[in-house]
Amino acid sequence: MTSRSFLALLLVVPFIPVQAQASTAAAEQRLRSAVDDVLVITNSASSRAALVQKVSPVLQKYISFETMTRRAVGVGWRQFSGAQQSQAVNLFTQLVIRTYSGKFTPGAQAVINFKTSTEPAAGRVDVPTDLVYNGSRYNVIYRMEQAGGTWAIADVVIEGVSMVANYRSQLDATFKRGGAAAVISSLEQSVSRQ
Repeated sequence: MTSRSFLALLLVVPFIPVQAQASTAAAEQRLRSAVDDVLVITNSASSRAALVQKVSPVLQKYISFETMTRRAVGVGWRQFSGAQQSQAVNLFTQLVIRTYSGKFTPGAQAVINFKTSTEPAAGRVDVPTDLVYNGSRYNVIYRMEQAGGTWAIADVVIEGVSMVANYRSQLDATFKRGGAAAVISSLEQSVSRQ
């Protein structure tokens, strides 16, 4: 190694941890904003219907539903037409928002304690938390990913169970039985039951 190369390496290496810390801090701040916005709504909502209506645009702001849907469908996603992909994302978004909103009791207070985040790969930060709600404690990891210059939630792992992986186990089997049309039909049925 030449002395010039070694000097260049010494100048670059100190900046790597700083960049990782900056990424982690930006992802954490984005998640904290999301949590704060959702808690304001859940603490003040007068009914479950009002909660769903008010929380929907907030969740769409902070969650990458396209990423979640694509990963939940799995390898079959590439066989969906553009229109089918859009329809699947729309239905999956409705399903997740309604399911998520159904877990909250309007006016009930939730407490979220943030733990030390990790950056398992460039452009990805895992933010572990403890959620205390209605007397129960849950370990929740938010998987944040950077896309288009901003951080978004790409998966939520609750008590060790990935939401995306859970849906994938269902949707992948549905795709193998009937293709994109079967997945869309299954999502439509799930949304109508919510």
